[in-house]
Amino acid sequence: MNWSWSYFFDYLTNGLMLQGAWTTVWLSVVSMVLGLGLGIIAAMMKMYGTRPLRMIADFYIWLFRGTPILIQLVIIYTGLPQLGIRLNVIEAAILGLALNEGAYLAEIIRAGIMAVDKGQHDASRAVGMTWRQRMWHVILPQATRTIIPPMGNQFNGMLKTTSLASVISMEELMRSAQMLAQIEFRVLEVYCVAAIWYLVLVTIWSAIQVRIEAHYEKPFGPAAAVAPEAEKELKKALQQAGTAKI
Repeated sequence: MNWSWSYFFDYLTNGLMLQGAWTTVWLSVVSMVLGLGLGIIAAMMKMYGTRPLRMIADFYIWLFRGTPILIQLVIIYTGLPQLGIRLNVIEAAILGLALNEGAYLAEIIRAGIMAVDKGQHDASRAVGMTWRQRMWHVILPQATRTIIPPMGNQFNGMLKTTSLASVISMEELMRSAQMLAQIEFRVLEVYCVAAIWYLVLVTIWSAIQVRIEAHYEKPFGPAAAVAPEAEKELKKALQQAGTAKI
């Protein structure tokens, strides 16, 4: 089969491919948000919960990190109906992706919280803060700097992981490519176009991630307000010191 540039360019702007790319974006966002919620809950249960809650969190993380997401999607879509739980393709895809992502994010969040210096925990407890106040005002803002980079990488991976939802007929980018390939039998052209669209989505997100990380690297709280003034004073002091030395 010879390469056809005409088919290649037609597929680039094909309505089915564009719709698939948009589905990949919103499916990734929804699954990531739900996975983040599950990850926070699992991380809190594992770190601060009672023994039964820690065991539940450990089992959840162990199960979904230890099995392929492809199998998880198939079991959710075809197995749950046998238990009387019927989900359509979209619901099954979101549930499977969110559950899988939540298990990984739970460990990322736990690692970020553990990276905060123990003195911060002790100091906030010493001034009478409740557990909720300590987490919200002291621990999580500092842990965010550690959590953001790997979480961004997880979303990067999610954009590509959604392609596995095609196995349960979710019409995202990969499924759209498969459908077009079955119509025209131009397999190489259509999958090259799909690869280009994935590259475009990942590149856009990478640029967004850089800006997000740069934002969270800035000082926060009172230090952020005094930092520019402190820098000016430092420069002035260095200039005076240089003059005095001469």
